[in-house]
Amino acid sequence: MPENLSEVIASLRPRVDDVHAAREEALQTARTIIQRSAKTIKHLHREQFDAAEALLDELRSLLDEYYRILRPFPMIFYAPYVQTAVKEYVEAVLLHAVLRKRPLPTHEELDVEPPAYLNGLCEAASELRRYVLDIVRKGRFGEAQHLVEVMEDIYDELVTFDYPDALLSNLRQSVDGYRAVLERTQNDLAVTSTQLELIEELRLARERQER
Repeated sequence: MPENLSEVIASLRPRVDDVHAAREEALQTARTIIQRSAKTIKHLHREQFDAAEALLDELRSLLDEYYRILRPFPMIFYAPYVQTAVKEYVEAVLLHAVLRKRPLPTHEELDVEPPAYLNGLCEAASELRRYVLDIVRKGRFGEAQHLVEVMEDIYDELVTFDYPDALLSNLRQSVDGYRAVLERTQNDLAVTSTQLELIEELRLARERQER
């Protein structure tokens, strides 16, 4: 046996212990980020923007703490569960920006990597479908049309990222799914537009008959 084997192995143990402790803490923080991101999106759909913005501030602090824990350990910083939590945060931030008609923050401003940003953008755009259908039911058809145009613009940009799946965390698959969401939303809006036109024609015909 090499005479220094025990010493070499012993020198590794503190590092492994540190990685293990960071991983356990990161798993808990990831769950919190995902849960609060989902809650933020729920507030956005309900147009409770003050509550959503308060949660976004909390999420930013959580993410900063997340990075403080993980950045010394690259082997877990890029683990799927870590980047999933980051992506959920990005989704909430970008959905908020779109609904509040604000410029999208860049990936540098959010301090996230391109795969998390692009996949978060894709999911935020998919969430717009639900919001569009909600406001159509409230009679805000013009606003719904604008948001569908935003959805189309986002798709047109995302589809240009034709890179290997391993590089962008399966973005192409996500964009394919998003295309189906976009097409359903476009079709729903077209049907609603036709119905509104028919209702208006019937109203005008009724007015002519009553004269």
